[in-house]
Amino acid sequence: MIAYEDILTWIRTFAETVAAERTYLTELDSAIGDADHGINMDRGMHAVVGKLDGIATPDIGSCLKTAGSTLVSTVGGASGPLYGMFFMGMGGTAVGKETLTLQEFATAFAAGIGGVERIGKAQPGDKTMLEALLPARDALQAAAEQAVAVGPALQLAATAAEAGMLETVPLVARKGRASYLGERSAGHQDPGATSSFYLVRSAATAWSGL
Repeated sequence: MIAYEDILTWIRTFAETVAAERTYLTELDSAIGDADHGINMDRGMHAVVGKLDGIATPDIGSCLKTAGSTLVSTVGGASGPLYGMFFMGMGGTAVGKETLTLQEFATAFAAGIGGVERIGKAQPGDKTMLEALLPARDALQAAAEQAVAVGPALQLAATAAEAGMLETVPLVARKGRASYLGERSAGHQDPGATSSFYLVRSAATAWSGL
């Protein structure tokens, strides 16, 4: 089972990872975007951790929704709404729950991605964060169906997300700021897919013992 405290540990681990990789994420974004992805995500996740420290009730849905709304209000550009909708979409499936099974987490994860798809209007192959999130979603669902333990399941998801992230390098961007570059966007790793890989890897790291 994934407990409320495990969700908090995941989010804190992601915040720490974003802080550590802030410069790298910004460098990736400088090649095909606004050169602010690392800066914005670091600011947003720092604010999220501060907000979550003040929640008294161990409600996973409330926790995830708070993370999402905080990102929307503190992160500029596309990252705030996209990551915000991801967490809020996840939270909508977990209201009132203090624990989640792997299947429930996989369902929540898929709901979060659905939110990203609705507001981002992106498709697979558009060179966006979905290139990492969609393979992770599929790996999680497959692991849940096969009754894989939580830790190994998240490691499978992280491996799938990393492969999807690396596959963004040759793609030509069709959404977002990078799409303005056309063919020149090829040859660069997508920063959103990179931070999305960090998101999944953070869960694998935080839940390695589950």
